[in-house]
Amino acid sequence: MEELGAVRHEFLDGEIYAMAGGTPEHAALAAAILTTLGSQLRGRGCRPYSSDLRLRVPATGLATYPDAAVICGEPIRDPDSSTHVINPTIVVEVLSPSTEDYDRGEKRQHYEQLVSLREYVLIAQDRRSVEVYARGERETTWTRREYGARERIVLASLGLEIEVDALYADAGL
Repeated sequence: MEELGAVRHEFLDGEIYAMAGGTPEHAALAAAILTTLGSQLRGRGCRPYSSDLRLRVPATGLATYPDAAVICGEPIRDPDSSTHVINPTIVVEVLSPSTEDYDRGEKRQHYEQLVSLREYVLIAQDRRSVEVYARGERETTWTRREYGARERIVLASLGLEIEVDALYADAGL
């Protein structure tokens, strides 16, 4: 159904949830992070993907569309669905009022079950604030760092830094 339909859904525990469209600010921030990642990753063996990427968390069954993702190396397809991948290095969600609690809580817990995931990035729409959850050396621990205006976001897994103000300026915010 998902492969043939025009509406996107998130799947979890046999339940189907329709996904609402985003605001212009949401779309602009998603485009800005993709543009920034794309220019900085060119020729480095990692590729950014848009919200059209279908992602599945095998350990929990969550099937979703992150706002952006980066995969280093070749995408690994889900054995249960050739349209879904299971090996992002970074997942990015732009926070919306209706999904912010879910993105910070339950959804983050799902994403943390992805063995390949090194960093989970949350971008606020209503202020210049970006949070990065990074997997620790012990693989089971995660640290959280928040970046604001006049700071540089550190994505250690990719060896990248992104200016917060430039990201929001690129989005026209």
